[in-house]
Amino acid sequence: MVGIDYRVRSRAGSAAKNAKGALTSGAQAARDSASGVPGASKAPPVPEFSAEESLDELRSLAISAGAQIAGEFLQHRDKPDPATLIGKGKLEEIAGAAASVSADLLLFDHDLTASQQRNIEKVVKIRVIDRTQLILDIFAKHARTREGQLQVELAQLEYMLPRLGGRGIEMSQLGGGIGTRGPGETQLETDRRKIYRRIRHVKEQIESVRRIRAQQRQRRESVPVALIALVGYTNAGKSTLFNALTQAAVLESPRMFATLDPTIRGVTLPSRRQVLLSDTVGFIRNLPHTLVSAFRATLEEVQRAELILQVSDASSPLSAEQDAQVEKVLKELEADAKPRLRVMNKIDLLPPRQRDSLRDEAKTVHVSAAKGIGMSTLLDRIDQLLQGDALSRIHLRVPQKEGKMLAMLEARARIYSRKYKDGLVELEVEAPESVVRRVREWVVL
Repeated sequence: MVGIDYRVRSRAGSAAKNAKGALTSGAQAARDSASGVPGASKAPPVPEFSAEESLDELRSLAISAGAQIAGEFLQHRDKPDPATLIGKGKLEEIAGAAASVSADLLLFDHDLTASQQRNIEKVVKIRVIDRTQLILDIFAKHARTREGQLQVELAQLEYMLPRLGGRGIEMSQLGGGIGTRGPGETQLETDRRKIYRRIRHVKEQIESVRRIRAQQRQRRESVPVALIALVGYTNAGKSTLFNALTQAAVLESPRMFATLDPTIRGVTLPSRRQVLLSDTVGFIRNLPHTLVSAFRATLEEVQRAELILQVSDASSPLSAEQDAQVEKVLKELEADAKPRLRVMNKIDLLPPRQRDSLRDEAKTVHVSAAKGIGMSTLLDRIDQLLQGDALSRIHLRVPQKEGKMLAMLEARARIYSRKYKDGLVELEVEAPESVVRRVREWVVL
């Protein structure tokens, strides 16, 4: 694996970053501001990953893809080398190290151009892939539904298309007209035409998926049931939280992007209101734009959500940087202005003293989805933040023969009192508007 650190900061800042365990200046400023440190009133810059932290994340991605790490390199440069990204000398050093351990793949924690990839492969004599290719490979491995597979294929094709570079005269493009006639269409032109044709076909199929999703959404929206979307950095515990709230059986795994396919389940809130909870794909630093575009049909659930639960890993030292990356993706989806509840997950992994000092706020709740800690508080807070299907307290006189309506009230309303008189059931209940409409004829003013 190869990481790159460009020295674009001041010497003092670089020295602080290279210190063991040091945080980036942006992350430290963000955390100082969040903890109320005096003198931190200015808006902090966006937290960034250091080169070492970024390389650690690449290691986790590689393990998720099934790779065995044979060695790591971190190159410090003032600017990228146009031909090889890291420079000829460092590349020859890496080539020797790769040959000594019989490595068959070289991973770069940086996007490579087609020419850079070819130049590097000529020197190291093994296959080279960049960070985006690695993420696309993980997505392809974990996509289970037809929809997910189509979205991943589209992202791979769009990534591959500009990288169909010439590899000799057999790939050179021929012109038309007198003096330029030749053997016909070249391999490069043929490959491009095939990919364009496949991209059009996949887009048509994805558009069909979007139409089906739109029809499903219209049916859901015909009944006033709020949609709540779970978002967060990959491996923040979204699927575990989803299972804890819905008793679903979504795959839970410490590997990155273990679950890709969207899942929607119903949840009953303490007020007895019914809501739908949507589990979406996890975000990551520099999430490839082709993936965001390809998964737009899936991520539309986030855009349509009435409330967003932003799940963060409270035990991670990089939570500030991860939250900043989630914010970037939400802005790209034009969902950053949606009402949001911050869910700090995995508090069971914190030291006891730090865990005891945590305090919930109006829009922040601390939970452990794995241990079931804070689930009731989270549901109460969701109930308070939802504006749709408003609650109201009413008096009812329902005939005892209306068993269906009485059962519905029992299931979907909070009953404060109940009396039986002359074949009627007198009730004082708190119910959502969707329930009140169905029992309006028995309301006592």
